Amino acid sequence: MSLRGVVRRAVGSLVHRVWAAVRAAGTVSSASPAGYRFRHLGEGACLAFPGGAVFGEAWIEIGSHTLIGERVSISAGMGPGVDLGPDSIVRIGGSCSIGRGSHIVGHQSIDIGDHVFTGPYVYITDQNHVYDDPETPIGRQWPRNNPVVIGSGSWLGTGAIILPGTRIGRQCVVAGGAVVRGEFPDHSVIAGVPARVVRHYVPGEGWLPPHLGGARVDPAAGSGGGRPAPAAVPVSGEEPPGVPGAGAVPAEPAGSGGTA
Repeated sequence: MSLRGVVRRAVGSLVHRVWAAVRAAGTVSSASPAGYRFRHLGEGACLAFPGGAVFGEAWIEIGSHTLIGERVSISAGMGPGVDLGPDSIVRIGGSCSIGRGSHIVGHQSIDIGDHVFTGPYVYITDQNHVYDDPETPIGRQWPRNNPVVIGSGSWLGTGAIILPGTRIGRQCVVAGGAVVRGEFPDHSVIAGVPARVVRHYVPGEGWLPPHLGGARVDPAAGSGGGRPAPAAVPVSGEEPPGVPGAGAVPAEPAGSGGTA
């Protein structure tokens, strides 16, 4: 090996060692000074370095042994330094894994259960712009909030978007790229734009499509905290919901969820 090759190899090795040390030092945990800013950061939980935009930590709870990937943004409120009241806003359960580049943007209430895993670049929000006044720029109209719940044991695929008012049951699968709004029962496979149930688990029969025993709830009816009422077949002809932060149109004038 030439002298130049030896030098490049030595420098490369040094750079990788330094970067590994920087990543280790930059990781946020319950034992690090940055971890003290959170309302709760459980034992064994950590936020990888480099991180994304994280603010409103006093209103964010993260359970034990939850891993937050690189460049994940987690926020409560519109910006740092705002008093958001006595209650937490973003709650992430224990033993979760949030994929790199994801965004969790909370203003009223986002509940993520235990053992929830996501792929990279997932977007979850409880707020959206509205367009009630056709003359006022949409970005200047006051947004609306609607709580989000993601049940324990669920998996959210790469690039999934969870819009305000969504309630996903336990042990559900959300396909990559799905745009999800509405209420979905436990043990559902949710896919599409707009997302709908494509499989539902029936005890003793396995995972079946909706017309063979699965359940589906019209997202337009899923705006409250009640349990969803199953329908025999998927609802068709729904208006595609908007994608917050991407210049798309929200699903309805009374929309809810999505300023970053």
